[in-house]
Amino acid sequence: MKLSACIKDLKVLEHMGPAEAEITAVCFDSRKAVPGCLFVAQPGTNSDGHQYIGQVVEKGAAAVVCERLPETPAPQVAYIRVSDSNAALGYIASAWFDYPSKRLELVGVTGTNGKTTIATLLYHMFRAFGYKAGLLSTVCNYVDGEAVPTTHTTPDAYTINELLARMVAVGCRYAFMEVSSHSVVQGRIAGLQYVGGIFTNLTHDHLDYHKTVEAYLKAKKRFFDTLPAGAFALTNADDKNGMVMLQNTKATKYTYSTRTMADFKANIVETHLEGMQLDINGREVHVQFIGRFNVSNLLAVYGAACLLGRRPEEVLLVLSTLHPVSGRLEYLPSPTGFIAIVDYAHTPDALKNVLDTLRQLEAPHLITVVGAGGNRDKTKRPEMAAEACAQSDTVILTSDNPRFEEPQDILNDMYAGVPQEDRRKVLCILDRREAIRTACRLAGKGDLVLVAGKGHEDYQEIKGVKHPFDDKKVIAEAYELLFTK
Repeated sequence: MKLSACIKDLKVLEHMGPAEAEITAVCFDSRKAVPGCLFVAQPGTNSDGHQYIGQVVEKGAAAVVCERLPETPAPQVAYIRVSDSNAALGYIASAWFDYPSKRLELVGVTGTNGKTTIATLLYHMFRAFGYKAGLLSTVCNYVDGEAVPTTHTTPDAYTINELLARMVAVGCRYAFMEVSSHSVVQGRIAGLQYVGGIFTNLTHDHLDYHKTVEAYLKAKKRFFDTLPAGAFALTNADDKNGMVMLQNTKATKYTYSTRTMADFKANIVETHLEGMQLDINGREVHVQFIGRFNVSNLLAVYGAACLLGRRPEEVLLVLSTLHPVSGRLEYLPSPTGFIAIVDYAHTPDALKNVLDTLRQLEAPHLITVVGAGGNRDKTKRPEMAAEACAQSDTVILTSDNPRFEEPQDILNDMYAGVPQEDRRKVLCILDRREAIRTACRLAGKGDLVLVAGKGHEDYQEIKGVKHPFDDKKVIAEAYELLFTK
């Protein structure tokens, strides 16, 4: 592709060197630079791509997009200066892959909790309707039926466009993706064209990155601010920030709610361990989910499907067949009569929602195993411990993904949030495997054991290494030990 075609959507502040060049590849990792490539130098939290410009020029790069020009530019290289090279990569990648988002009906889902469930259920729903569809999510990316492993909630801009192009190539009509606040701030979704956006909620999370709740809110809102006039913006009216998301959007505004008047409204008619009977916009449907927070998730799915042109009756029919997403309130009945539940809840609000739901099941005893991730927002650690204590009969504080922190330090932060009167019911077991086994040994017939925080993850990250660890497998091992006794 010609350089001019690659950069035609950029606001170029300065162009040095050759006006045109034949580009062989686009890269933002200097280690992947090849002769004839266009290198995008991105400032980062750990390293700055600008310091590698000299290396990529030595490897034969034809062009460099950057925010700061080098002091001694190579005469054979084109240098394009922009104000935001993170966003520039999005526009360049979009052009490089021939604008795949414009050839799909792309819907983005943002918010603290519920993104994975909503995006994944929409993906399954539209495949059930008979369409080819794609998914970009925390759990796994899918190009129609092909699974593509994921490492981030929202991939880098190049990978996003590459995956969307693959979806177009296999005939996908729809694509559904989680949009994290990080991806908005870092320009990873720049250049994408959406037909719809969904807001779930905003609660305490990622303050290690955004620093303030206001900055976190603005990051979410920026996604809606950029939606085009022909798109829809669907927001949760039950969240105090729901209407804030719609303040400056050009998209057509819609709401969903379980508590107030909205375009898409639901009430819980009946709930039991196997699911709920719901009334959605005057029609009843049985779903295989429990919890008011899941009613909100299902409403978002219902509303988006209707806004994408499906009839309410057919949406409800498919909605009744859908199953919970892996690691989201996933039930694992034991051979001795109690039930373990694995859930990804890793924020105070998500943990509260899950515990609220499980409390409604009126089990004799509710045991909660929970930890907190290292090198992330420390302020939520005591809040999560306090939330667990408020609604559990027994709490086991343990390790999650400690990353580069000492697990004991994380546990100490959590334990600081345990009220004095609740300390008698709290155990601290650093080894997560032993914590889960202990919870299973303590559980009796009819009890519930919630293992929270990791959900679908099949690893534990310690000192930069991902060790195999799957809560569901550990629970199964604990069941075998119980069964053989």
